[in-house]
Amino acid sequence: MNKERMIELRDVYRRGLLDDVVPFWLKHSVDRQYGGTMTAVDRDGTVIDTDKCLWQQGRFAWMLGNMYNTVERRGEWLEVAGSCVRFILEHGLAPNGQLYFLVERDGRPLRRRRYAFSESFAAMAMAEYARATGKDEYAAKARLFFDNFAKFHGNAAATGIPDKAEPTRRMRGLGFPMIRLNVAQQLREALGDESFTRAADECIETIATYHVKDDIQCVMECVGPGGEIVDHFDGRTLTPGHAIEGAWFILQEAKLRGRDAGLIELGTKMLDWMWQRGWDQEYGGLLYFRDVYGLPVQEYWHDMKFWWPHNEAIIATLLAYQLTGDAKYARWHTMVHDWSYAHFPDPEYGEWYGYLHRDGRIASHAKGTTWKGCFHLPRMQLVCWRILDEMLAG
Repeated sequence: MNKERMIELRDVYRRGLLDDVVPFWLKHSVDRQYGGTMTAVDRDGTVIDTDKCLWQQGRFAWMLGNMYNTVERRGEWLEVAGSCVRFILEHGLAPNGQLYFLVERDGRPLRRRRYAFSESFAAMAMAEYARATGKDEYAAKARLFFDNFAKFHGNAAATGIPDKAEPTRRMRGLGFPMIRLNVAQQLREALGDESFTRAADECIETIATYHVKDDIQCVMECVGPGGEIVDHFDGRTLTPGHAIEGAWFILQEAKLRGRDAGLIELGTKMLDWMWQRGWDQEYGGLLYFRDVYGLPVQEYWHDMKFWWPHNEAIIATLLAYQLTGDAKYARWHTMVHDWSYAHFPDPEYGEWYGYLHRDGRIASHAKGTTWKGCFHLPRMQLVCWRILDEMLAG
């Protein structure tokens, strides 16, 4: 990781963000008729389904709003971010105040869900839009959606949606505290409100207390109410990319707190353990699911390579190297960067494929779905560009 390599990487991430990924989505997904974004697109950007996922409206708005606020004040970025924000507020709210998960192109509701990740990304979107426009009404919406994320997430009484199963085997998931941590970080930055540090502390404590297992060197995706391992398929299944994403959120918090040694230790051991469990020694890349005890995993896509865990690992390894100077992380960054850029990008139409077989062959040529939009990849490019600028500046 010498100066020449850092310059090369920075330019790869910057050009990919500004000249490839964001232009792809602005060209193909923006709905000029009804507002918002349609993320189900084929390899060449052709829209293949017009239904709209609410969390993708928030993600796109956050991405463009953050770039507007931190990279360049381009009018198109703010315009489209505003379109997504308005679509959320005009069409996303169910009568009980929860956000829908999926709506038709014109906003007619299709589906709500037990979890409230739509709220989490709406909060991030509103905060960046408030920062861009200076309008307090959007800051208030950001705080409301942040609170609603906790209010509605997995709360049958609040959502009115019955539990999926009998409440005989309760489990707590990594996803809620991990995403809440990142949303708290984003709202603190965008709104200039240090009170969100308290929420960040709560999330980090929850992850460290219940999910981080020193005795078996593992980050559990789901655990029992007291942090115990649930010895069934659901309880044993690990998602290395998810835990690695949580690791870099914690490392980012360490960086923001003057390189807090305790948080660096926590974040790097999460990265270390889940890299060892997730990296495919035969073909390279990160496996999607693993069993904590090495047993077979129930999900048939367990050995596929998805785009987003690789995006998160690229960030995590680079950030860990910045904070520790440990050459191991520079080596891991090279491994995951090189594997990803050899297999995911589409040299003809741009952007990345999302889903590969274990050996790197393309499993689907869709560029966007309900789950894949303008978020994980451009966020990785933007975050890594910033890290490398910092490293080059000494």
